[in-house]
Amino acid sequence: MTNTNSRPRRSSLYMPASNARALEKAKTLAADTIILDLEDAVAPEFKDSARDQACEALALGDYGAREMVIRVNAVDTPWFAQDMKSVCASKADAILVPKVCSAADIIEINAIMDRENSGGPMKLWAMIEMPLAILNIAEIAGMAHSTRLSGFILGFNDLAKEMRAEPDASRAIFLPAMAQTIMAARAHGLIALDSVYNDFNDPAGLAQECQQAKAFGFDGKSLIHPAQIDIANREFAPDDNKIAEAKAIIAAFSDPENAGKGAISINGKLTELLHLEQAKETLALAGAIEGASE
Repeated sequence: MTNTNSRPRRSSLYMPASNARALEKAKTLAADTIILDLEDAVAPEFKDSARDQACEALALGDYGAREMVIRVNAVDTPWFAQDMKSVCASKADAILVPKVCSAADIIEINAIMDRENSGGPMKLWAMIEMPLAILNIAEIAGMAHSTRLSGFILGFNDLAKEMRAEPDASRAIFLPAMAQTIMAARAHGLIALDSVYNDFNDPAGLAQECQQAKAFGFDGKSLIHPAQIDIANREFAPDDNKIAEAKAIIAAFSDPENAGKGAISINGKLTELLHLEQAKETLALAGAIEGASE
């Protein structure tokens, strides 16, 4: 099962909810998704005020077509209960929960959301950043069919810490986790976003990681700085050649001469119905990106 939601999520920018200027600046940025952060980016003494600021900012609106997500503090923290109560009553599109480890965690969080946001459309996203989450990833993804779970975001900073790992530029030690996460996500129709790139002064390195993640099949990348948005938007968007190829595939299968055929030759390449499905997804994404930019 592939993810049929063609909403672009090329760039998902974390912004500290404790910073009022950042909340205002987010209204002008080209990120597809804004993640108002109550966790890592906020010091303990500002947790309560950050929560209030995030919810108030969404109540006022003015974020346009951007998808708005709030990352709460982890389940085992003293802020989690009030985070969930307040954020569930907000206008966020989704809640992002860190340190998810099991299907049982999803069930617990989903029950809270159903209680605090009864009947509402709010979705649940999970940070995949703990070793146990990788080991349980198929089980966690399977909860998409019975809960609000709709997306994963990889968190390699925390995963490296828990693994006691020293990753290099190739991210070789994380490749198994990336493969398992994307396969689980695609099997159950979930959004899947890559981890952040820490050096916002290294555009070439960011582009390389975006290309790697796109090759795996990820929908986009989580970001830590506005300077990273344009690169992620470019790398995760279908390029002109991809769009032209998709149009050619759709046109060829629409030709009456090819009616009923499961495989045809296009420009010397064997093209099957699965490629037609991919072509339609490519054009849907390209159209959604164009529509969001208008």
